[in-house]
Amino acid sequence: MTFPISYLFFFLTLLSGTTLSVSSTSWFGAWLGLELNLLSFIPLITTKLCPYLTEAAIKYFLIQALASTILIMSASIFLYAQSISHVMILLSLLLKLGAAPFHFWFPQVTEGLSWPQAFILLTIQKLAPMFLISYLTFSDTLMSIIMFSALLSSLVGALGGLNMMKLRKLMAFSSINHMAWMLVGIYLGDIYWLIYFTFYSFVSGSVIMLLYSTHSFTVSNLLNQSSKSLLLNMFIPMNILSLGGLPPFLGFAPKWIMIQFLSANSMFIPLLVLLTSSLITLYFYLRLFIPLSLLSFSFFISNVKLTSLFSSSYTLLSMSFINIFGILFPIPFMI
Repeated sequence: MTFPISYLFFFLTLLSGTTLSVSSTSWFGAWLGLELNLLSFIPLITTKLCPYLTEAAIKYFLIQALASTILIMSASIFLYAQSISHVMILLSLLLKLGAAPFHFWFPQVTEGLSWPQAFILLTIQKLAPMFLISYLTFSDTLMSIIMFSALLSSLVGALGGLNMMKLRKLMAFSSINHMAWMLVGIYLGDIYWLIYFTFYSFVSGSVIMLLYSTHSFTVSNLLNQSSKSLLLNMFIPMNILSLGGLPPFLGFAPKWIMIQFLSANSMFIPLLVLLTSSLITLYFYLRLFIPLSLLSFSFFISNVKLTSLFSSSYTLLSMSFINIFGILFPIPFMI
């Protein structure tokens, strides 16, 4: 799916809205940035007249408008009860983020999007709300709500992906699970969730590029397409396992960092919940890995050609190579 050149303007205003929210010195300026971000993403969703895209755009607009209403309403309550106002601001940002227990809209909206739009929703659209949530770590009550949402998101993201055959919903529940690690990173400090977000954006981007190149939206599509190329059959399972955080792939590096700092701060119960949920996510990632690596192996032995090794783009190959072998580089040890 290609975007018209005119949609570059909406993408630039989307980035401008995120930058305005992050750099604003007041909650009103942050609200304006979130609204600019919302109004820029809606045209990017409705790139063509399609009932699925239209439904996703309407759902996204209603949820984001509700969260913005709660955010702007909390400003009036701030004059009378500051603690309640801060809690309402945090809840509205969690709703915008799609974190549990306000996750109900996130998989449904992701299911109606194409892969490039889903990548924007899974990565760029999370940046501004998470920066604003990181500003709300000055109260024990707010920190408790963030930790509760993180632990609940880890369980929802892990259990929701079980028996899921649609890849976009699978990526949505995976994003909710990774969001739990980032919320715990906010609880620890800004640098931790920024590191995790950077790694997650790269790994999920490589997975989405592979799925977009094969036009795969379900597990059956993925199995049919991967049987045509040796590289796809090799790289898709490896990138998916990297997204699940299995060592020695690159996706394990941010979890490794988080595990070290959670252990250093004696936060063993949150660490146990996060690791348990990660094992569950690895289970449904392995459901994709096993048929891709075993069921079509005999096909490759008899039909593989050398030209198929170079059929993919160099950008896709380089991202997959870094994703698979990135843990071997000294990057995690320099952080």
